[in-house]
Amino acid sequence: MGKYFGTDGVRGVANEDLTLDMAVRIGQYLGWYYGQQRNHARILIGKDTRLSGDMFELGLAAGAVSTGAEVKLLGVCPTPAVSFLVNRSDFDCGIMVSASHNPYTDNGIKIFNHEGKKMEEELLLSIEAYMDGLTEIPVAHGEAVGTFQCWPEGLDLYIRWLESVVDEDLTGMKIAVDLANGSATSTAVRTLQDLGAEVLAIGDEPNGININLHCGSTHPEALKEFVRENGCDLGLAFDGDADRLIAVNSDGELVNGDYILYIVGRDMKEQGKLRGNMVVTTVMANLGLYKGLEASGIDYIQTPVGDKYVFEEMEKNGYLIGGEQSGHIIFYENMVTGDGLLTALKLLETLRRTGKTVQELSDGLFIYPQELVNVRVRDKNAVMEDEGLREVIARAEAALQGNGRILVRPSGTEPLVRVMAEAATDDICRDCVKTVTDYLEENGF
Repeated sequence: MGKYFGTDGVRGVANEDLTLDMAVRIGQYLGWYYGQQRNHARILIGKDTRLSGDMFELGLAAGAVSTGAEVKLLGVCPTPAVSFLVNRSDFDCGIMVSASHNPYTDNGIKIFNHEGKKMEEELLLSIEAYMDGLTEIPVAHGEAVGTFQCWPEGLDLYIRWLESVVDEDLTGMKIAVDLANGSATSTAVRTLQDLGAEVLAIGDEPNGININLHCGSTHPEALKEFVRENGCDLGLAFDGDADRLIAVNSDGELVNGDYILYIVGRDMKEQGKLRGNMVVTTVMANLGLYKGLEASGIDYIQTPVGDKYVFEEMEKNGYLIGGEQSGHIIFYENMVTGDGLLTALKLLETLRRTGKTVQELSDGLFIYPQELVNVRVRDKNAVMEDEGLREVIARAEAALQGNGRILVRPSGTEPLVRVMAEAATDDICRDCVKTVTDYLEENGF
C-alpha cells in the first residue's frame, strides 16, 4: 500500500483527508498518462450519492480534461458498473467516487484499469508522486485540451447486461430492497421489475447525507422487519456503492455472504458449473460454512481478508465463485469485481430454478456463534511472532476438539490484534477469546 492508496483506493473525510486538489491531480495524471498512448485518453467516472460526490467527480473530470482526456460521466451508479463498462467499452481506465459503507462525511476514489480490475500498484505509486509534487507533467494547450460529457446511456448498457445474465423469469416473486440511499437507487428496482418481480423499496430517497444511515447491508434491521410485515419472498440489502449484498429470508432472518456462497456454490456444483469444485473464501468465513461445504463434497480455499485477495486466487486458478461474509461476492465468469445486484440475481435465479426457499436451500448449514474482540497493542508484529501466544491458541483449539476455531490476526491499518473465536455456544466463544486476551494483557503486549 502507498501513502494515499490503500487496498481499496484513497479514502477519508471529504475536504480533510481527501481534498479537491488531490482529485484534480489524480485526474490530471491519468489523463496525461493514458494520453501518451493515444491522442486523448478515454476515462469513465461514476459516483455514489454522498454530498461531496459532485465535487470530486467534477474535480477528477477537470483534471483529466486539462491534460487532454475525453471524459464520460456515468453519474450515480454502482461501483461494478464502472468496472463492467471500462472492460466492455474501450476506456483506458475508470474512476469511482465512493466511500462504500462509510458515512456521508467520508468519500473515496477508486481506480480501475482498462480490464475493469483494480489499478496496478506501480501506476498508483506514480500518481502519488505527482500528488506530492515530486514529479511534473505538462497540461494540454489549444486543440489538445479534452472534453467531458454526461453518459447516462452507459448505465442502460450495464442494466441490460445484468438482465441478460439471468435465465429465469421472476414474475410472481415479491422482493423487498433496501437501497442504502446509495448507488443501488439507480439500478436495482428497475432491473428487478424488468425481470418481472414485484418490488417494494426502502432506503430509496437519497439526499446526500443519508447514505448508509441506519439502512443498507450494514444496518439490515429495518429490512428484516419490512420483509415480515409485507410477506416478501426475499429481502435484498445493498451497501452505499452497491458492490455488496446481504439478504433476508422470508422469516426475516439474515442471509450473509457465507449463506450465499453455500447456496449458490452447491447449486453450481449440481449443475456441473463449479470449476475446480472450489469455493474461495477469506479466513473470516464461518466454520459452519466449511463444514457445510465439506458435507456437500465441495472444496474450499482461504485467503487473507479482502476481496482483492479473493479475486487474485480466483483469477490465478480460474475458480468461478468466491467472496466474503460481508456479502462481497465475485462471480468470475461474469465480473472481475463484486457486484451486489449480480449477486442478488444469481441468488434469485437459484431460488426460481429449484423452486425452493432460502431456508430450504440453507439446509445443512449451521452458522457457529462468533466472538470478536480487538485488542490494542504496542507492537502487533511482536504479538504475532510470540511463541507463548501460539501455544495458548493451540491448547484452546485442542480443547474445542474440532468443533470450533480461534483466529488471531493483526489489523492492517491500526495497532490492534483481532481475536476471533467460533464454537458451538456463545459461552465457549467468550471463554476462548478471554484465554487469548488474558495472555496478551498479562504479558504486557
